[in-house]
Amino acid sequence: MRDFKPAKNAKVKSNRRLKPKRPPRPPRDWSGFFRRLLYVTAVAVSLVLIVAGGGLMAKLLFDSKYFKVNEVRVENASRVAEEEIAALSDVRLGHNIFELDLTRIGRKIEENPWVRRAEVRRLFPRTVVIKVEERHPKAVINLDYLYYVDGDGEIFKVLEVNDSLDFPVITGLERKDLLERPDEAQARLREMVELVGELAGRRIFGLEDVSEIHLDQTGEIVLYACAGGVPVRMGDGSYGAKLDRLERIYKELEPRLRALKYIDLNVMDRIVVKVETGLTRKG
Repeated sequence: MRDFKPAKNAKVKSNRRLKPKRPPRPPRDWSGFFRRLLYVTAVAVSLVLIVAGGGLMAKLLFDSKYFKVNEVRVENASRVAEEEIAALSDVRLGHNIFELDLTRIGRKIEENPWVRRAEVRRLFPRTVVIKVEERHPKAVINLDYLYYVDGDGEIFKVLEVNDSLDFPVITGLERKDLLERPDEAQARLREMVELVGELAGRRIFGLEDVSEIHLDQTGEIVLYACAGGVPVRMGDGSYGAKLDRLERIYKELEPRLRALKYIDLNVMDRIVVKVETGLTRKG
């Protein structure tokens, strides 16, 4: 039998795997490193130069006499004097055009009650243009004081000594209504102003024939005719059709207006005329 014992003094080899030898590291690419470092440095220096150049350019623009305002031009102003609008803008000749806060200037001009909107823009190199949209009164409302109302039903100005009263007067709405029930009161006011628009341009029964537009306690709109102060009950809505019906017989009624108690247009396809002695219906 074969003896498998190692011979005396014989070396026994280990069964452990030999680790593979690591390949030698490639030499460092110093040229690539320096290229990247040079690129990053160039970008950083460029950014610094751009920021510094921008700051210098801004300083030159702000300090340059070339951009000093030498004209304030006002467009579309008719009711408000151009000089007044220019004064409200507070833009002074010699101001740098880049330093102007155009939004603030517009809001300042809109503090004038006649100015609905003011658009302010720069016209380079040295001009400021102010384009205004003015308000146009459509009626006068009595709220302890008399105020103008524009076409959107917005109350915008208390009447002064020299202001015209040649507008229909709206009554029946109270100051407390506008304060306590603003949405409802504003809606009714807009409705009354729309009725003013329906009357405008009519030749038989128009604005010149109406002295007052009244909102009574029931919410009904009543017109008061200049001739005799006769109330014309308009009801609620369909004002154009109702005025058309009235105009068909108004020439016939006009000589007798002072004898009428009221005219009621709030009946479908009918005109109810109340006289002192009785009730008459006309188609």
